[in-house]
Amino acid sequence: MTTPMDVPESSQHADPEAVAAGAEGAAGRSLRQIAWRRFRKDKVGMAGGVIVILLILIALFAPLLTAWFGHPPNQFDQGLVDPLTGGVLRDPDDTAQGLDPWGGISAEHLLGVEPVNGRDLFSRIVYGARTSLLVATVATVVCVVIGTVLGILAGYFGGWVDTVISRTMDIFLAFPLLLFAIALVGVIPDGAFGLEGNYLRIGVLVFIIGFFNWPYIGRIVRGQTLTLKEREFVEASRSLGAGNTHIVFREILPNLITPILVYSTLLIPTNILFEAALSFLGVGINPPMATWGGMLENALRFYTTSPHFVIVPGLAIFITVLAFNLFGDGLRDAFDPRSSD
Repeated sequence: MTTPMDVPESSQHADPEAVAAGAEGAAGRSLRQIAWRRFRKDKVGMAGGVIVILLILIALFAPLLTAWFGHPPNQFDQGLVDPLTGGVLRDPDDTAQGLDPWGGISAEHLLGVEPVNGRDLFSRIVYGARTSLLVATVATVVCVVIGTVLGILAGYFGGWVDTVISRTMDIFLAFPLLLFAIALVGVIPDGAFGLEGNYLRIGVLVFIIGFFNWPYIGRIVRGQTLTLKEREFVEASRSLGAGNTHIVFREILPNLITPILVYSTLLIPTNILFEAALSFLGVGINPPMATWGGMLENALRFYTTSPHFVIVPGLAIFITVLAFNLFGDGLRDAFDPRSSD
């Protein structure tokens, strides 16, 4: 039991209006404020978010980082490698010292160099981040746009519209996407649609990933729309004479932003892995453009003499995918209405 003597003097003489205002402010917090407070308490999710932001900055400022800490990503320096084995030399000026087990890591080459050609591995990793994030992000945007539009249409209108869209989702989900991607990317010409070379391949990868993965987010949006269209605020808007366009864009869509945002952060790492898998199989981005999957494919021939060539791009993929997953899990928990504040 608390007595007046137990309460600090400042609290005893507090302004009742200020206390009431504080209580009202605490009770009137928006969903965004509540979610941010929950997310700040999630140290793992915060760490994932920090790494995601760092990766985005690395991709954006890749030319600047390369100029400061590395060399051009496609600059060959074969004097750093053994001409017979292709391994990285311990001392390029004295080939008798043998191969360097650390892959040439030094102040000049922060992550070492590639076997055979001697390209700077740090620059290749930085530019590989740009390629992976570009393909994954743009493909995710395509997924979100198509999935959101068709998911809302299916959930809101129902009937034959829902039947057609839902069965289309089932067909796309059963489609052997990896085999289709290998077949399509393997036969595309050198130029088409005003694009050529790797720019055409990036466009094809974005199309394949975005156009064939939209049912995953489409199902989520459809389920949420089925619930939202029965809510009181939608019924009230309809009773006031609002049309379908107003209800969809002004009432339902704003309430779908949170699940769409959360799922997008979980979809990006999946798309990164898909792009890396295609490049690893040799049907993704063509060399010399830097990609993490392509670096892993080249590294398999030198894992015994230059293990760093496998470890560095493998860690880059692992850390990126893990960071996005942790960040997405943190957002999901923060926006979950059943979570405790």
